[in-house]
Amino acid sequence: MKQIVGFLIVFSLFVLLSNSKLNNVLKMNGLKKEIYLAGGCFWGMEGYFVKLKGILHTDVGYANGKNNTTNYHHLKETDHAETLHIIYDNSKISLVEILMHYFRIIDPISVNKQGNDVGRQYRTGIYYVDNSDINTIKTFIKTEQIKYSELIVVEVEELKNYVKAEDYHQDYLDKNPNGYCHINLGLANKPLFEEDFKKPSNEELKNNLTDLQYAVTQEKATERPYTSEYDKFNKKGIYVDIVSGKPLFSSADKFDAGCGWPSFSKPIMQDVVSYNEDNSHGMNRVEVVSKLANSHLGHVFNDGPKEKGGLRYCINGASLKFIPLEEMEAKGYGKYIPFVK
Repeated sequence: MKQIVGFLIVFSLFVLLSNSKLNNVLKMNGLKKEIYLAGGCFWGMEGYFVKLKGILHTDVGYANGKNNTTNYHHLKETDHAETLHIIYDNSKISLVEILMHYFRIIDPISVNKQGNDVGRQYRTGIYYVDNSDINTIKTFIKTEQIKYSELIVVEVEELKNYVKAEDYHQDYLDKNPNGYCHINLGLANKPLFEEDFKKPSNEELKNNLTDLQYAVTQEKATERPYTSEYDKFNKKGIYVDIVSGKPLFSSADKFDAGCGWPSFSKPIMQDVVSYNEDNSHGMNRVEVVSKLANSHLGHVFNDGPKEKGGLRYCINGASLKFIPLEEMEAKGYGKYIPFVK
C-alpha cells in the first residue's frame, strides 16, 4: 500500500507539472536553491521568470551596492543593481537552464544598458549565495563567450547588500499588465532552442531500429535488467531519443541505482519529456515518454537520491543513444554542452 501511495504522489507531482503549478508542490529538502540575476529593469525579469516551471518564488530588489540600505531613488548613490531574486527547485530546473533563459533575454555585451534603460543600476550581474555554483556560472559564461566577438560584461560576484524593493515593484506586471517591459515575455513559453528534430514514419522506424528498440519505444516493452550497455556506463555526454535524436538526459544527472537500468535524477530540460499514468501489470506507475516523438522511455519513481531530488528516472537503454561530450559539437549538439560540464 505504501508503494502505491508513493507512486500516486509522484504521479500527482507530474500532473501539477503539466499544469504549470510547480510553485504549489511540496518542496523537498536540499532542492530549494536560489540565485540573484540583474538584467536591466527588474519588472520584466520577474515577469519572464515566473512563467518557468521549477521557479518557486521571486522577489525584486537592489543588489551589490556599497551598503545595506537603499531605495529606488538612491540607486545612483549606493551603486546597487536592480536584481531579481529567484528561489527554484533544482530537481525541476537546473541553474544551467536558468542561465540559458537569462542570456536569452539580456544583451551580455552591453555595459550599463538593457533595452531603453541606461545607468549603473541597469547593469547585468549574476550574484550567487552558494559557492558550489561558481564553477557552473563561470563555465557557462566561458561557453557563451564563444558566440561573441566582444567581451561578455556580466558581473559574477557573491551576493552582498541585497535590499528588497518597495512593495509596488513586486509582481509589477501582474498588477499592471500594460506596464513597461523591455523583455518579450512570450519567449518564456517557447523552447530555448529552435530545432528540427522529428519523429520518422513507422516504416522508417521499423527499418532503422533494432527489434528491441522498436518494441521498447513503440510498443512499451521493457528490456531485461542488466542488459543495457548504458547501465554501468559513466562517460560524459548526453543521451538522446533513439527515435528523434532529441536530447533527453545528461551524464551529469546519471547515477547507479543498482536496479539494472540506466537511472537519472531528472531530464536534461523540463520540457523534453511527458508523463502518463500506467496501471499495467497490476501496478500503479508513472510512465515517462519523450515529448516530441512520444517514445516510451521507462518510468519514474520516488526512491532516488534525496540530495538529487528524490526521483529515479528508470529508463530503458534501448530507448536512448549516447553522444560523447567530445563529439557533441560536431554532431550538432554543441548548445547542450553546458548541461554536461
